[in-house]
Amino acid sequence: MPPSEMSRGSIRPRPFARCRRRAAAATAALLLAAAFWPAGGAQAAANDAEARTIFEKFIAAQNAHDADDVKVMLWNSPGTLLFARGIETRGRDAVATRFKAYYEGTWHLEPDMSKFHVAVISNEVMQILVPIVFTRGLSGKPSQQNTFLISQTYVQDATGWHVASILPVANTELK
Repeated sequence: MPPSEMSRGSIRPRPFARCRRRAAAATAALLLAAAFWPAGGAQAAANDAEARTIFEKFIAAQNAHDADDVKVMLWNSPGTLLFARGIETRGRDAVATRFKAYYEGTWHLEPDMSKFHVAVISNEVMQILVPIVFTRGLSGKPSQQNTFLISQTYVQDATGWHVASILPVANTELK
């Protein structure tokens, strides 16, 4: 039948051609996903491991009462924040000085790493959440233990990852 004589009713779709196009599109999508999926999973695992390493190093410096090591790990920015005991402390030097004052008394941290969580916000920002038992007390006073949920934000700059904020929360229940 010449094209001029074809009517709408006489034109039949070619089902196999449509199926082949759909199959090709689906295959391309699966190949694309397969190419990038493992990298995403590997990247998430790398971020988790990196965040754990940063955090564990920070806890070790805290427990060693090493204000200089703590200061090096803090983000060199006026925006660096420690909000603890109802007091906002801003800036790397001020936060390090505050920790140094804590170290004059009893100060020991024990995180529950089984409940350690990482949220990757961007390539340069991560946030962690973990319960920590604080053993603390003023110099010459009896110490006490309290559990806090700690949120820390890490920022990556040209020199590496740094602690940008530290926020202890009294409610330690992760749900």
